Formats: sequence, C-alpha cells, structure tokens
Amino acid sequence: MSKPTVIQVIKSVLSAVIGVRSEEDRQKDFEQGSLSTYVVVGLIFIVLFVSGLIFLVSLITGN
Repeated sequence: MSKPTVIQVIKSVLSAVIGVRSEEDRQKDFEQGSLSTYVVVGLIFIVLFVSGLIFLVSLITGN
C-alpha cells in the first residue's frame, strides 16, 4: 500500500468535515496514511475556515 498524496489527504479531510466519508474510506485512510498528516491538514483547514468566516462577517458588518 502506498501513502496517500497531499491532494488525497485534503479530499479526505474535506469530505470528513462535511460528513460524506464512508466507513470503508475512513478505514483505508487510517491504514495507509499517518495520523499526524491528517491532523495537520485538518488544523490548517479549520484555521482557514474560521479566518474566512471572520473576514466575511467583518466585511458584511463594515468593521
């Protein structure tokens, strides 16, 4: 089994965030990839998501 690419990890994290990841795919992720890779990509996504929300709210409210 080969390690997942960066794009595959990003797709896995995004599909997990919106809740469309199947149990089979989740198991495959944990067998092939390292936990630290998924945690780092997940944290980066969360920071970008929250920053985007803060920017959007400040843009709408004019602050």
